[in-house]
Amino acid sequence: MKKFLTLALALTVSASAAPVTLTYWQYDFATKVSTMDALIKKFEAQNPDIKIKQETFPYDAYNQKVASSVPAGQGPDVVNLFYGWLPQYVDSGFLQPLPAKDFSTQQIESNFVPMIKTSKIGGQYYALPTSVRTLAVFYNKDLFKQARVVPPRTWEDFIAAGQKIVKGAPPRFSVLGFGIQPDGQDYHVVREVLVRQFGGSPFSKDGKKVTYDSAAGVQAMTFYTELMTKYKLGVPNFFPGNNSYRDAFIAGKVGMIVDGSFAVGAIEKGAKFNWGVLPLPVLKSNGVRGNFGSYWVNGITKNAKGDKLAASIKFLKFLTSDETQRTWLDSVGEIPASRKLSGTAALRTNPVYGPFVSGLPFASSTLFVDESGQRKAWVDAINTVLLQGNSPANAVKRAAAEEQKILDGYYK
Repeated sequence: MKKFLTLALALTVSASAAPVTLTYWQYDFATKVSTMDALIKKFEAQNPDIKIKQETFPYDAYNQKVASSVPAGQGPDVVNLFYGWLPQYVDSGFLQPLPAKDFSTQQIESNFVPMIKTSKIGGQYYALPTSVRTLAVFYNKDLFKQARVVPPRTWEDFIAAGQKIVKGAPPRFSVLGFGIQPDGQDYHVVREVLVRQFGGSPFSKDGKKVTYDSAAGVQAMTFYTELMTKYKLGVPNFFPGNNSYRDAFIAGKVGMIVDGSFAVGAIEKGAKFNWGVLPLPVLKSNGVRGNFGSYWVNGITKNAKGDKLAASIKFLKFLTSDETQRTWLDSVGEIPASRKLSGTAALRTNPVYGPFVSGLPFASSTLFVDESGQRKAWVDAINTVLLQGNSPANAVKRAAAEEQKILDGYYK
């Protein structure tokens, strides 16, 4: 009997010592996945009682995969989401609010850069970023040298440089002056940057009304689409694949692209030429600076309960730690979300990261209620000008109507 009790006690101790396994989801972006693999090994070494299983999915299917799995009690315990998706996930009850005792609002807002306040829903934080992103111009130094042009500071100089670099003519370009791609980062440039630089505002202060169906909106749409229609700097989808503009740049076939800091890792790894980064240009007429700030956040789903919730809190603290943010910067290229880390002199003066950091004070972060639907409204409108000969004014009107319909559906 004593032997039996000893065995039972041993089995009980062994069972209680079994590690908690968390499932973590993010979309399939090579440098992010490999970096997370390394971070998970580090976290598990520090926390032998917790195991992390990372699962990834193609970007285009990711949002739907999360939305269909979590309500069924399946899928991740900790999930990586685009900040613009948060309203949908919070309203659907997919995410838990971050426990105040572990993540106080005061602590969050004093430690993180201001743009993360966009993800505060109903006075609560449901998720936090490891890093943030702004936009900048990547340029091919070798092509610039061959064309004898200098890096542009204004949009007007941007056009002039692109015209000297481009080779061929539509539809038979061999080298593009600018890697135009509406469904890349370009639609953010038009709505979030150019509209403001032309003196307008994309939305009302409460975010419920579209306000870019204006003179500024038409000027922004005209300026952008003329990069192709008038100045013939390039064409969309120059290369095959989802990241056509970036892949073409990496192949040395594009003089300039506008992309986020998240692209640094891929470009650094793939480009076999001299390249550099420049702040987004300004208009000669007013010199107004602007940028679009965005980020991905990690949140805890409703699936995490009991020991899994406690483990998820530990993992989220690890993912938002200064050490992890430094690793993410070095491996992926995204700017630390920490005020302290992103404000260092070394980062501000870094030739690659400096232009992205310099955009932080001028970066606007719109909170989307349906990011994919709102993106589609703009991309479709832009393409009516580029591919169907629509007027910029009509395209802006179309985008505004479609996006307002989405906002009305959410705020009704």
